[in-house]
Amino acid sequence: MPFRITCVCLGNICRSPVAEAVLRQRIALAGLADEVVVDSAGTGGWHVGHDMDPRSRTVLDVHGYPHAHTARQFNADWLGTGAADLLLAMDAANYDDLLALVGRAGSPVSLRMLRSFDPELAHLQAPDPRLDLPDPYYGDAADFDDMLSMIEKAADGLVGGLPGMLSER
Repeated sequence: MPFRITCVCLGNICRSPVAEAVLRQRIALAGLADEVVVDSAGTGGWHVGHDMDPRSRTVLDVHGYPHAHTARQFNADWLGTGAADLLLAMDAANYDDLLALVGRAGSPVSLRMLRSFDPELAHLQAPDPRLDLPDPYYGDAADFDDMLSMIEKAADGLVGGLPGMLSER
C-alpha cells in the first residue's frame, strides 16, 4: 500500500491544492510516484465540489505544474481507514484542528506543518506561527507567487526525507 500524504488548509482551494500539485511533481521526479500518493482537503466545507481558486490555477500553470482538483473537506473517518499516513497542515489553525481530530481518533497518523520541512525552518516546532503558510486568498498575484515559493522549499525538504520515512514503515 502506498504512503499517503494529505495537504490540508482551510477551504481546499488555494494553498493545499497547490501543495498537492507541487508535491506530486516533485515525488514523480524523485521516482517515488508508485510509493507515495498525495491528495488535499480543507478543514472547512464551504468550497466542497469547487475547482481551486483561479489564481492558484494560474500560478501552477505559469510554473508548469500539472493539476486537476475538486475541493473536499477533511473527514475524521480518514484517520481510521489508512487514507492518510502524513497530514500536512498549512497553518497553525489547521494544525490545531487536525491535532484535535487525530487525538480523538487515537490515530497513528503523523501530523506536521508543511513548512516544517523547509530546511531553514526545520528547527521550529509546530504550531509555531513562523511555520504558517500565509493564506493568499485576500491577496494579489504576488501573494500566490510567494505561496508557491514557500511550498517549493518545503516540498524539496519533504521529498528529500521521504526515503527515510518509507523505510520506517
